[in-house]
Amino acid sequence: MNRRKLLLAGLAAPALAPGLAAAQAFPSRPITLLVPFPPGGATDIQMRSFAEAATRAFGVNVITENRPGAGATLSAATVARARPDGYTIAQFPLPAMRLPFMQRMAFNPRTDFTPIMHLTGYLFIMCVRGDSPYRTWADLVADARRRPGEVRIGNTGANGTPHLANIDIAMRANLDIIHVPFRGEGDAIPALLGGHIEATASGSGPLPLIAEGRLRALNVWTRERSRRLPEVPTLLELGFQDMVITSPYGLVGPAGMDPEVVEKLHQGFRTALNDPAHLATLERLDMPVEYLNPTDYGAFIQRTVNEEEARVTRLGLRG
Repeated sequence: MNRRKLLLAGLAAPALAPGLAAAQAFPSRPITLLVPFPPGGATDIQMRSFAEAATRAFGVNVITENRPGAGATLSAATVARARPDGYTIAQFPLPAMRLPFMQRMAFNPRTDFTPIMHLTGYLFIMCVRGDSPYRTWADLVADARRRPGEVRIGNTGANGTPHLANIDIAMRANLDIIHVPFRGEGDAIPALLGGHIEATASGSGPLPLIAEGRLRALNVWTRERSRRLPEVPTLLELGFQDMVITSPYGLVGPAGMDPEVVEKLHQGFRTALNDPAHLATLERLDMPVEYLNPTDYGAFIQRTVNEEEARVTRLGLRG
């Protein structure tokens, strides 16, 4: 009799909705983390360390997948089309909030993504070879004025943050330079070492090359001098008013994600962000922890999209 009652009670109990059951079981398989830059640069180094920490936090593999090209927007375009189940996540860099105002894109940065968490921002460095005649930023400026249209300065992608910053710097300094876009830092630094360009704007990936003397830093783009490069001036110190450029970024998923899945991703990724091994990677790259929760990161995205739209208009780059 008792067995019959238990059976009837089980039949009468409501079954979990498939979506709720999936959310409660999340994650049950590997998570793909899309990175919009090639291997070898600061982004790739940081995101791989972060994915390893996230694998420990979630108990399932978090796999980085590099999607360079298209001005660092391929990851955003891919995740915007993905199933909103939490298993495809993307790093969301500033170009994904900027390029839709410069050219036709397959996504809307204001509506097509679910914010998960803000992570960090870059230390940008203007680098030259260690044997370059440019000992200081003033040396580069002087040569660019002697040879208008000949000095080549690389960047990490067409219409990316370093590219637009270089345009802005050149306009303010009245320089006629050649802007040379690469797919990322991992491509730009070898070109600089090979003598194919005179300088490049880079993230902090080449800090070891600077320490070895193979590269020289002319300026950094943070508000304060870098802890790793205390002798190198900031753009502010060089007279570029209000130029503090760190290109902060975080993680997003497709629009329409289950809030419970978003919260699980947020908690796991927050644990990964503060994992000692990942913090050591950030320290090595001189990149700060800049945590924001999903709500605050969503507000940050909306505010930044508005700022990038205004910036593109100011620089005359509106498509």
